[in-house]
Amino acid sequence: MFLGQVGNNVRQQAMLGCRIGVLMCSVGSSYFSVHSCHRNFSYMSARQVFEDSATKRPLTMPHQGLLLFRMAPLCMLLGMLMVSCFNFCLCHKNSEFALTNPEKSSAKETERKETVAEEELEPKILEVFHPTHEWQALRPGQAVPAGSHVRLNLQTGAREVKLQDEDKFQTNLKGSKKGKRLDINTNTYTSQDLKDALAKFKEGAEMENSKEDQERQAKVKRLFRPIEELKKDFEELNVVIETDMQIMVRLINKFNSSTSSLEEKIAALFDLEYYVHQMDNAQDLLSFGGLQVVINGLNSTEPLVKEYAAFVLGAAFSSNPKVQVEAIEGGALQKLLVILATEQPLTTKKKALFALCSLLRHFPYAQQQFLKLGGLQVLRSLVQEKGMEVLAVRVVTLLYDLVTEKMFAEEDAELTRDMSPERLQQYRQVHLLPSLQEQGWCEITTHLLALPEHDAREKVLQTLGALLATCRDRFHQDTQLHRTLGTLQAEYQALAALELQEGEDEGYFRELLDSINSLLMELR
Repeated sequence: MFLGQVGNNVRQQAMLGCRIGVLMCSVGSSYFSVHSCHRNFSYMSARQVFEDSATKRPLTMPHQGLLLFRMAPLCMLLGMLMVSCFNFCLCHKNSEFALTNPEKSSAKETERKETVAEEELEPKILEVFHPTHEWQALRPGQAVPAGSHVRLNLQTGAREVKLQDEDKFQTNLKGSKKGKRLDINTNTYTSQDLKDALAKFKEGAEMENSKEDQERQAKVKRLFRPIEELKKDFEELNVVIETDMQIMVRLINKFNSSTSSLEEKIAALFDLEYYVHQMDNAQDLLSFGGLQVVINGLNSTEPLVKEYAAFVLGAAFSSNPKVQVEAIEGGALQKLLVILATEQPLTTKKKALFALCSLLRHFPYAQQQFLKLGGLQVLRSLVQEKGMEVLAVRVVTLLYDLVTEKMFAEEDAELTRDMSPERLQQYRQVHLLPSLQEQGWCEITTHLLALPEHDAREKVLQTLGALLATCRDRFHQDTQLHRTLGTLQAEYQALAALELQEGEDEGYFRELLDSINSLLMELR
């Protein structure tokens, strides 16, 4: 509109300049004609000229006509210049701002507004931005997937996007299940297309789930029988489901029954040992007097009954202080020592020694009673007995465990002070090392190095190291011990070299060699 008005003004001014130029040309011509006539007339009558000069009236008319005549071309030139400017504007006009009909312009403006409104109503197909776990700049016009982490970089002024952290994934997943829109990585679908696809997807998923459920239910029905049929079968078989407590009561009753045969008693003890491995079951055995029944079984005249009774007691004593206390009060320690001191089969003594070890470990009061009842003498006789070499290694292992247990208990009590004063006092009353020295266990242990098994030698070397503080003088004077250690040193050096060739820097024989070298260094 503005340019249209400018064009109109230019046109009007150009036309006005042209008219002024033409008018001035006409006036100049008229004055020029009058001036010529006046000069002709002066030649015709000299008197008139003289009279005109005598009146001294200035002849300005010819000069004004000449001035107007000379300005006429300039006005015409100005008019032509303005017309040229008008034509230039018409040649370089813009279609949107052309000097057109107002009615047509208003019609085009209305059409353009309607087009923009239609574009705004249509859903925009935006480019979807695919974020990663690193911050990336977001360009204008890009769509951000749901659940993305968006921030404004205050330094650059740009928006940045990345994926959320892993710990927030579950929360976003729950939110999406509650009705939030899904994040579909696409830049070609409109919102309506996505809604239609989601509706079809849900319908298909429901159909697939229903088919899968039906197939799974049919498979389960083929593999398993209905509970009603199982109940009927159990009723016909008179099967009663028993708890562990009920089973142990039944087994104890069967073992204690005078009508049960030897095989039935052995079977009852064998099954009972399986249950008392659990701490709760072993304590339940106390509640109905079953533990004392088994302890009394150690007095049986049948070696098998003694063997399996000791087997059950060893499983019940293991790391169970409550049962250990009841066993000491029930006389289990005395009965086990009697079995080990008398002539019994090797298998019976094995089980009795197993029960004794379970009773003494981590129970300082039982260790005191063991020393008072002469337990070290019983074990010494057992080790020196012919054919009992297997038991000798177990006895040496028991002594090593008792010595190190007391040592660690006293050290922990001084460092942490977590142990109760009563328990610490009980450990201090166990004088195990002096008793071992008095009863000749320093010499007995050194003689056991002659055993051929590597495992037996390892346990003997460990026990010698534990007894070193008490038996140092006797070990230093024992020439046989030095010769034995030298022989073992050469043997294990060769075995350790073979291990080293095979790529084992810290092998089993290397550890035995280190134990021998350490012991020899202490005895020098």
